Amino acid sequence: MTEGAWFILIMVISLAVLITISLVFIQKQKYKTIKKQIENLDKTKNIVASTPVLSELSKVESIVKNEKMEEKYKSWQNRFNTIKNDRISQINDLIIEIDLHSKEKLTKNINHKIAKAELELYKAKTSADELLNEIKEITLSEEKYRNIVIKLKAKYRELFNSFNNNKNDYEGIKDVIELQFENIEKRFQDFEIIMENNEYDEVVHIVKALDNMIDHIGIVVDEVPNLVLLAEKLLPKKIELIIETEKEMTEKGFFLGHLDIKSNMEEVSKKVNNIMDRIKVLNLEECMFELKTILDYLDSIFNEFDLEKVAKKEFETTNKEFQSKLKKLNKTVKDIMDQLDDIKNMYDLKEKDIKVMHDINEKLKYLNSDYKLLSVTLSKNEMSYSKLNIEISNLIETLIKLDDEVEISLKSLGSMYDDEQRAREQLDEIQEILNQCKSKIRSYKLPIITNNYFIELSEANEAILEIIKELGKKPIVIKTLNTRVDTARDLVLKLFNTTNDMIKTAKMTEIAIVYGNRYRSTYNSVDLGLSQAENLYYKGNYKGALEVTTNTLNTIEPGISKKIMAFYNK
Repeated sequence: MTEGAWFILIMVISLAVLITISLVFIQKQKYKTIKKQIENLDKTKNIVASTPVLSELSKVESIVKNEKMEEKYKSWQNRFNTIKNDRISQINDLIIEIDLHSKEKLTKNINHKIAKAELELYKAKTSADELLNEIKEITLSEEKYRNIVIKLKAKYRELFNSFNNNKNDYEGIKDVIELQFENIEKRFQDFEIIMENNEYDEVVHIVKALDNMIDHIGIVVDEVPNLVLLAEKLLPKKIELIIETEKEMTEKGFFLGHLDIKSNMEEVSKKVNNIMDRIKVLNLEECMFELKTILDYLDSIFNEFDLEKVAKKEFETTNKEFQSKLKKLNKTVKDIMDQLDDIKNMYDLKEKDIKVMHDINEKLKYLNSDYKLLSVTLSKNEMSYSKLNIEISNLIETLIKLDDEVEISLKSLGSMYDDEQRAREQLDEIQEILNQCKSKIRSYKLPIITNNYFIELSEANEAILEIIKELGKKPIVIKTLNTRVDTARDLVLKLFNTTNDMIKTAKMTEIAIVYGNRYRSTYNSVDLGLSQAENLYYKGNYKGALEVTTNTLNTIEPGISKKIMAFYNK
């Protein structure tokens, strides 16, 4: 056999040995696990079997004093015997069977048997625990419920003392409360009787009833004084005060119909009486909430009274201001309407301008009518001052709008009058400037005045006549008048500038010729140039004459033309 074959054989044998060892180890571990589970099952079985039901039953046996308790005692005995003799015995057989199978290496279905044993143990333990708890409910009842009742008695005495020390606060219903205390006292007596007879099934109901009754009487003792104070004293006084206040305010001219005091106070009184009836039978549920709601409502009525008093002062102030402004606006509009025909004859008013004033007048009539209705309502005391303030505020808003419209119309009419006055003033100014022009021309004796000047003078005169003609028209068209004034002013100013320029040029020409005369005898060219300038001057071409003179002198005295022109331009 070759070395390779030997190697493979050795490897196969080693692998087989390893697998065998592993299987043996796994089997041992599995057996250990099963043994551990069997031990746990046996331990749990013993715990269930040793549940202290018998010791608790022996306690019950000593307190059995009635058929009902005896019947329960026998029932518990039978249930415990069933658990111990039947169910525990069956579980024990299952555990033995599992143990035998494990020793004989019969592992098939063993996990199922273990699970079944665990389930049966759980059921048995649950039944035993339930039984033990039921028995302990009786054996521990006396101690448990006596402790509870001791605390309830302490609370009861505290409440009873509080009530007795303050009986005056419970006037009218103290008899009912005392009866409730007596009922609680009887319940305590019932508790003692039940405990004496070991009727533990009933004790829980007695204790629960005592707890509820003492909680209720605690609420009664705590809340009733405040409830009675509200229902019998505070609220009736507030209702009475509201009725008196309404009467006083109505006599002073306040309208309070919107508050419907009479019927509302009757309804409130009914509700308070109904709540008081419930308090008298100690039915306090929602009583405090309802009484506080009524209290808030009554307080809101007093707040309404205060608001009306403030509203009256505001209305009186506002009404006075409104009357003053309305009177002023009525006068202004009346004056305009009375003069409207005269204004139409005086100025060229457009139909829309006239319509605006008529519309304003109509709106003002409606405003006066609305205010008259409001005044009638006030005199008849048919509306609260709060609403009157709203109404007069709306009227004031309308008045302000009308006042703005009137102001705009007045500005339009006023501007026409201002334009007319301004045109008359400007006519005087324009005529004054024209007269100045004529005076200057006459004062400076020019050899000749050109036709252009007379044309400008004629245009200026005609423009002034057009202004006078427009001012004489009825009605005056302001737009046309303003155009005529602007045209006349422009033409007169143009004439004024022409007059000044012409006189100034003529003067400068004369000065330049006189200055150049000193060179005539010396320079032939100067004599010829100045002669040409004089010729132009006497023909009325003053500007041309000045230019020839300055150019001629500039050939003899360079720069002289600039000096002359600089002096001219000053």
